[in-house]
Amino acid sequence: MVRKKNFTLSTTQIILLSFLVTILIGSGLLALPISSASGEAVPYLDALFTATTSTCVTGLVTLPTVSTWSVFGQIVILLLIQIGGLGIITIISGLMLLLNRKMGIGDRLLIQDAFNLNTMSGLAKFVKNVMFGTLIIEGIGAVLYMLVFIPEFGARGIWISVFNSVSAFCNAGIDIIAENSLCDYATNPLINIVTSALIILGGIGYIVWWDLLRVIKSRSQKNRRIFRHLTLHSKIAITVTAGIIFVGAILIFIFEYSNNLTIGEMSLFDKIQVSFFQSITTRTAGFASLPQENLTNASAMISVILMLIGGSPVGTAGGMKTVTIAILICSAFATIRNKNSATLFGRRISEESVKKAVAVSVTFLAICIASTVLLMATSNASAIDAVYETVSATATVGLSRNLTATLNTFGKMIIIVTMYFGRVGPISLAVALGSKNESQNVISEPTEDISIG
Repeated sequence: MVRKKNFTLSTTQIILLSFLVTILIGSGLLALPISSASGEAVPYLDALFTATTSTCVTGLVTLPTVSTWSVFGQIVILLLIQIGGLGIITIISGLMLLLNRKMGIGDRLLIQDAFNLNTMSGLAKFVKNVMFGTLIIEGIGAVLYMLVFIPEFGARGIWISVFNSVSAFCNAGIDIIAENSLCDYATNPLINIVTSALIILGGIGYIVWWDLLRVIKSRSQKNRRIFRHLTLHSKIAITVTAGIIFVGAILIFIFEYSNNLTIGEMSLFDKIQVSFFQSITTRTAGFASLPQENLTNASAMISVILMLIGGSPVGTAGGMKTVTIAILICSAFATIRNKNSATLFGRRISEESVKKAVAVSVTFLAICIASTVLLMATSNASAIDAVYETVSATATVGLSRNLTATLNTFGKMIIIVTMYFGRVGPISLAVALGSKNESQNVISEPTEDISIG
C-alpha cells in the first residue's frame, strides 16, 4: 500500500502566504463603506492596491490617502504598514513572548527566515528587542512631529504625527497630511531631520542597531575605535548607506541647482536640505518633498539607481540592499585584479555570499524589467515614467512621476504584483516556488570552460 505524503509548507512559503493573507484581509476591510471618507465603498481593485502598498510598505497610491479614507480606513492602513514593516511572523512571535509562551523550533525557523538571519541563537531576545526598539523610536518620532503638526492641525495633529512616524520608520511613505506628500514642508528642517532619521534607522537594519549598542557598551570606558570593532555586516551597511546618501545628495544638488520647477529658486541652505532629503527618501521611503515629475532626467536616473540599491538587510527597507551591492562591486573588482576572492575591511567575503548577492540582483532586475515591459505595453506611459514606477514598486519605495493615479486596470494589477514580489524578496520567492534542494550525493556534471565578455 502506497503511503500518501504529507503536504507541508516551507518556512519561506508560510512567510509569503502570511503577507498574502494580510493583504487580502486588509483589502476586504478597506472595501467596506466604513473605510471610505465619503461613506461609499471604493472599488475593490483600489482597496486591494492600497492594502498591497501598505502591507508591502511601498507607498504608491491610486487614491489620495488623506481625502479617500475615513479614520477607520486610516487605522487599517496604519496597522497594515506596521505589520508589513515588522512582518506578521515577528508580531505573532512577539505576542507569544508577551504571553510567556515558549517558541518552538518551527517558530524559530520562521523568524530566522523572516529576518534572513544566519543563526537561531538568541531569537527570542532578538524579537523582543525589535518590538520594543521599534515602538520606542516610533514614539520619539511621533512626539517630535507633534511640535509641528499640533500647532497646525490641532488635536488631529496627534494622529497625523503617529501615522507619519510609523510610516517613516517602516519606510512606507504613506501620509495623511496632504495629497502632495511632504512638498509643503520641503524646507522645514524639523520635518526633514525627523523623517530622514526615521527612514535611516528603519532602513539600516536591526542587526546594525544591536551591533552598535554592543560595541558602544563594551568600549564605553575607552570611548574610541568603535567602528573598528563592528562586524563586517555593520561596517558595510553603515559605510555604503552614508556613501550613497552623500553622493546622491551632491548629484541631485548639481542637477537640480538651476531647475526652477524644483529647487532653483530656493536658498542655498534649502537646496542642500531638500537634495539630502531626496537622496534619503529614494532609498525605499517614498515621501516626496519635490514633485518627482519635475526632476531633470539626470536626477530621475540617479533616483532610480538609489531606489535599486535600497536599504540594508534585516530592516524595514527594500531594494537589492546595500550589502548586496557592496559584495557585487568588490567581487567584480577582485575578478578584474585576478584575485581569488573578494575582501572588505580586511575580511574575505565567502563564495556563498557572492552567489546569494548575484541571485538576488538577477531576480530583482528580472522583476523590474518584466514589469516595465508589461506596464509600457498596457499603458501610454513614457519610458522614464514606467521605469521610475516599476523600480519604485519593486524596491518598495513609493515615489511616482504622477503615473500611479492614471493607471488602468492592467497597470494596477501589474504594480500590485510587482509590489508583492518586491516586498517578500526576490530570493525568498525563488526558494518558496522552487523545488527542494537536490541531493548532495548525486554525481556532478562535468565542468567545461566558456568564454565570458
